[in-house]
Amino acid sequence: MRRHRNVKVVATLGPASSKPDQIRRLFDAGVDVFRMNMSHGDHEDHTARYNAIRQVEEEVGRPIAILGDLQGPKLRVGVFAEGAKPDLEQGQTFRFDLDPTPGDATRVQLPHPEIIKAAHVGATLLVNDGKIRLKVKEVGADFLTTVVEIGGQISERKGVNVPDIELPLAALSEKDKDDLEFVCKLGVDWIALSFVQRPEDVIEANDLVRGRALVMVKVEKPAAVERIGGIMEVCDGIMVARGDLGVELPIAEIPPIQKRLISMSRDRGKPVIVATQMLESMIDNPMPTRAEVTDVANAIYEGADAVMLSAESAVGSYGPEAVEMMDHIARSMEQDEDYRSTIMNSRTKARPTPSDAITAAAREVAETLEVKAICCFTHSGTTARRMARERPLVPIMVLTPIMKTARKMALLWGAHCVVTKNVDMFRQAVVVAIEESAVNGFATTGDRLAITAGVPFNVPGTTNILRIAEVGETPEPMTDPGA
Repeated sequence: MRRHRNVKVVATLGPASSKPDQIRRLFDAGVDVFRMNMSHGDHEDHTARYNAIRQVEEEVGRPIAILGDLQGPKLRVGVFAEGAKPDLEQGQTFRFDLDPTPGDATRVQLPHPEIIKAAHVGATLLVNDGKIRLKVKEVGADFLTTVVEIGGQISERKGVNVPDIELPLAALSEKDKDDLEFVCKLGVDWIALSFVQRPEDVIEANDLVRGRALVMVKVEKPAAVERIGGIMEVCDGIMVARGDLGVELPIAEIPPIQKRLISMSRDRGKPVIVATQMLESMIDNPMPTRAEVTDVANAIYEGADAVMLSAESAVGSYGPEAVEMMDHIARSMEQDEDYRSTIMNSRTKARPTPSDAITAAAREVAETLEVKAICCFTHSGTTARRMARERPLVPIMVLTPIMKTARKMALLWGAHCVVTKNVDMFRQAVVVAIEESAVNGFATTGDRLAITAGVPFNVPGTTNILRIAEVGETPEPMTDPGA
């Protein structure tokens, strides 16, 4: 089940893709990571999806990553009398308050005192994904008076965004904490954290996760963009969530932010997913637009670890076709000489540690000697992340005796993860690498492999050996008893 591409494909499960046969179709089409959106469905639904994924994993013999995406706090307006949908006109005043009385054409409840408390004159409120734009004119103890800048029809329980207000809200609501504990016990590999504004939000999530999964930050708030350096220090990866980000920031700012976030993630050796509206027209159509194909291609050229489908696979009529299109675009881009030169020119200098130096050397040697694959043995996944950071021009085989590690690393750029038997000597590692490279279709007799590992084995972060081996050779015993 080797994928002939480096970038990974993430697909969201939903009503159109929850049955075992549907999930298998998506995998066969090219999915590497399945996203379970905790905003929709109950725990019973997600348990069934999780079990179906693991059944597919067992059938195909390839580790599959599962991402549990937490909803985050949802800010919404209240209800309107008799379900009314008033039209707000440019220049009129409109009031948001804490009064639960159903709203009308002049006011509506805003059941979030945090917004009213943090707001200031001149602040912007966006309603219904930014379609309606209002400017705060007056702030009271329990109300905001606003002026409509961009009008439109407002209806009950529409979402509210406050792009220039940092809210004193934690990223984890009570529902999120309940969902987090549920998905951790279920066994997901990654948890996506919504509504992050500061590093402390991530630290709180890490404390609750307790190492049972890796934490990915969804960058969807301007405050997160401003503090991205500190946030990246405490998370395991990021998602460029262009939906909410595009609502809260001028739309023209999103492309350079995306490029910068990908670059920063690569420099730190942390995976990055580009998400939202990548092939959105394929929700209802069998073919994407040219602009969507270019969008996906740009994310790949910039070096993203993964590209994600949301509604396309969750509720769309052409989910498998959308995955196949992602796969086709990725393979086409990665065969382009401009892609290879772009990836090579965007590499950053290796960090000054023995493990990073060995990893960088493995990439250089592999490309110089036309090695067929780099085989990196890893216990925690650290070695695999270092290797993916290098973006080598040859395949990466991630070899580990721990299924959980293999699943987590399935998100990494270029990583083909294989669960192996436990090895405690480097000579055994060479034998296993040669065997697995042949079984998985990466090399045949006479081909060379670059093999990295750490001695002593099973100690995270100790990559200190690099060896070039030939498929078909019998490794000689090494003098070091631990090797």
